[in-house]
Amino acid sequence: MGYREITLQLPTDYSDDALKDAILRQLKIKDCTFSIESKSLDARKKSNIHWLIKVGAVSEELKGGEPAQQPILEIPYQQRSSKALVVGSGPAGFFAALVLQKAGFRTTLIERGSRVDKRVQGIRDFESTGVFDPLSNYAFGEGGAGTFSDGKLTARTKKIAKEKQFILDSYIKAGAPAEIAYLAHPHLGTDHLRHIVVQLRNEFEALGGEICFETQLTDLNVENGSVTAAVTTQGEIQADVLLIACGHSAYETYRMLIRRNVPFRSKNFAIGCRIEHPQELINTAQWGKPSLPGVKAAEYRLTANTEGHLPVFTFCMCPGGIVVPATAYADTNIVNGMSRYRRNGHFANAACVAGVNLESLLGKSIEPLEALDWLSGLEQRFYNSTNGYQAPFSTISGFIQKKNSSQSVASSYPLGLTPAPLWELLPSEISRSISQGLQLFSRKLKGFDSGTIMGLESKTSSPLQAIRDEKKRCQGFSNLYLAGEGSGWSGGIISSGVDGIRTALSIAENTP
Repeated sequence: MGYREITLQLPTDYSDDALKDAILRQLKIKDCTFSIESKSLDARKKSNIHWLIKVGAVSEELKGGEPAQQPILEIPYQQRSSKALVVGSGPAGFFAALVLQKAGFRTTLIERGSRVDKRVQGIRDFESTGVFDPLSNYAFGEGGAGTFSDGKLTARTKKIAKEKQFILDSYIKAGAPAEIAYLAHPHLGTDHLRHIVVQLRNEFEALGGEICFETQLTDLNVENGSVTAAVTTQGEIQADVLLIACGHSAYETYRMLIRRNVPFRSKNFAIGCRIEHPQELINTAQWGKPSLPGVKAAEYRLTANTEGHLPVFTFCMCPGGIVVPATAYADTNIVNGMSRYRRNGHFANAACVAGVNLESLLGKSIEPLEALDWLSGLEQRFYNSTNGYQAPFSTISGFIQKKNSSQSVASSYPLGLTPAPLWELLPSEISRSISQGLQLFSRKLKGFDSGTIMGLESKTSSPLQAIRDEKKRCQGFSNLYLAGEGSGWSGGIISSGVDGIRTALSIAENTP
């Protein structure tokens, strides 16, 4: 048996038979087995949009060669008496808990929100009544904020092959499509994620792990730099090691940790709004046609860096998705994006945000608590602007011209839109920079300025970063760790999961 890797160009609507025929023709053989190693869409020329597919073929007619070995994550198991407590069931918290359990710890995972089935119903009730549920919402609950998202699995972090493969293999085992292992821009879709997180929970519990929902961390008992117990809404929980992966929306958890002398620094983050267009408009702008057989929906990623302005970029683009009320608290108004696996909704949406250094923006030194207060104040300002969860909106052209919309617009947002001067709700420098960015984006994508801009997008990343030592412990503590987006050291499903895994491995290496 021999092995050969080749790259093929195939039409977007190719069939499995056409793929195999192309492999046989290029290798000049009669039969083979094969696997797809990578697959990406080449849309640089609208007249010739095609898939680039790298395959590995095995055949008796080939000589030499062998497939590359998949990276394997080594988890050092040993019998342990130590008990680990993990806070938060998002990617960082869950994969940290899974690795700790596999490493021999007695692991408990607590989550302030509800399990996913109850969470789905709570979100439905919120969107039909406007009554916010603190336990079942887009921010908190089983699987974290990512459960109700597009489920993107891309990551720009380098040297994470083993951890990333572990995460992808876990998702596929839990029911994710096998294509996430080779697509250039893989995503799960919220409809898949709602089932995947349940299967992951079942695996963790089958290994002996314990999960407690609707259990919020409220305080820590600390003695001489060591956490002796976690105080929760369900009572105290004793543990030898505590890993907190609370996500970046848990402001009261941040404040409690700061009160307990856990060190943080303020860091750069991004603030802006969410933009929305008909998906066919984006398809036509990117492909030259309203649809493309074999491809779900067109995407975009836009950046603007002009002198005298903050950097502006699109983020978390959701093709065929919907804009959702992603607030974590009853008195704030925040939007985010979500897509199902098929990405077949009428609209496309994305965050349009400006990169912010808060000290430069405000012209003074900013302590971590001040950063939280500033951000929560902005989120409350947007809530007050509509007296609830309707999203303040403008047309993109209106935002650029500073003119309120005089008519209603079609939107996927479930709680309705209210015309508002978004450029006045945002800090002036952010507003001015986003306006400049929108003008540049409108030159790059035909029809872009006809879209809608709405709400506040404030959850691209944490405004704070935990100060950790070389073992990923919170500085000054012997058994307290912060991981994931809430630590300020990662962002997104993959990079957060990787940070959780690496933190868990550090715990396993340093805890008996």
